[in-house]
This record gives sequence, C-alpha cells and structure tokens, in this order.
Amino acid sequence: MKVLIADDEVSMLKILKAYFEKEQCEVITAKDGQEALEVFYDNKVDLAILDWMMPKIDGIKVCKKIKEISNTKVLMLTAKSENEDEIDALNCGADEYIRKPFDPRVLIIRAKKLAGSNEVFKIDDLKIDFKTNKVYKEEEELNLTNKELQLLKCFISNKGVILSREKLLDLVWGMDYYGDDRTVDTHIRRLRSKIGEEIITTHRGIGYSLEEFND
Repeated sequence: MKVLIADDEVSMLKILKAYFEKEQCEVITAKDGQEALEVFYDNKVDLAILDWMMPKIDGIKVCKKIKEISNTKVLMLTAKSENEDEIDALNCGADEYIRKPFDPRVLIIRAKKLAGSNEVFKIDDLKIDFKTNKVYKEEEELNLTNKELQLLKCFISNKGVILSREKLLDLVWGMDYYGDDRTVDTHIRRLRSKIGEEIITTHRGIGYSLEEFND
C-alpha cells in the first residue's frame, strides 16, 4: 500500500512514516497542503492521511481535490474536538476521522480497515487475498514463501511502476540488508514459476514491474 502522509509537524511525520514502513507500506510525506497535492498528482496513492490545519492549503480543501479526481481513501487528522468539525471533515469526502492526540497503532488499524475493500486483487486467473495472505491460481491455493508474498504485495502496491533491485531490497528485505542484490532475481524467478511468467515484466538493466490491471 502506498500512503501519503501530510502534516506540518515534522516529528509527527517521522513517527507515522516509521510505523507505516514497519507495516511494509511505501510512504510519501508532505509538510503542507500544496506539497500534498503535488505529491498526490505525481504518485498513485492508495491512502492519504491529511492533517486538518496545514499551511498554504488546509486538509479539508486537499481532501476535496483528491476526491474530485479519484476514489483514494482519505483519513483526516485534527486537534479540533467539536462534533461539528467531525461532520465537516466527513462531509468533505473524508472516509475516516481521528482526533489528536492518538496512538499510532490505532491509526494503523483504522488505515488497514479503510484499505480493506481493496485487499482482494485479481490478475487473470490469479487471486490475491491480502487479508488472509493467501494467493490462488485457478482457485488452487499457492504455497508462497513470506518473501514471495511481500514481493507480490510490493508489485501490486506499485502497479505500472518499474522497481529496481535496490528499491525492492529496501521495500521487502529492509534498508539494513547487505547481501547480494541478485537475491531479488532468484526470488522473482521462483515467484514467477508459481504465479505465471507473464505477471511480472522484466526491464533489462532497470528492474521489474507489474503492469496495470483492473482490481
């Protein structure tokens, strides 16, 4: 899942980024509403987490802009405490609303629930259920290793985007991995043998991608 987090509190951005990356999410951050929209226009985002009171453009206006052109899920963060404010946030198109201060673990749970409607994907005769972490080909369950499953999740979250070996290592193995980057090729070869050779495209000298599909 690719997550946009927009908040003018740098400490908050760092904390939330760390929590979501621990959940294997790709995180993009923005420090004001204008930057949030620019980032959104340039990236395919699955979930936008927006602070209400941001410089330049507030979270409510950013939410409206996002909802005008996409069905991206939006979760609003605010220090406001009035019920009318919550109603305003939901009326602008936000899918969820959380008041500050909050436990980041609660935010993760809410975010996962928001993404729940997109947790089952179909690609040709392949079905991926990320809620149960099971993958089926022609209705027969495949026995994927954890790394193979994480690779598949990574490709789906970045569908249409070419990912280099280095990027895949960071996203799946972690930034502290110091082994041979050719391990990516080995795992992708094994993954292809199970899900089908045509699902993942090789871009020689650049990386790999999973092309666009209807989910």
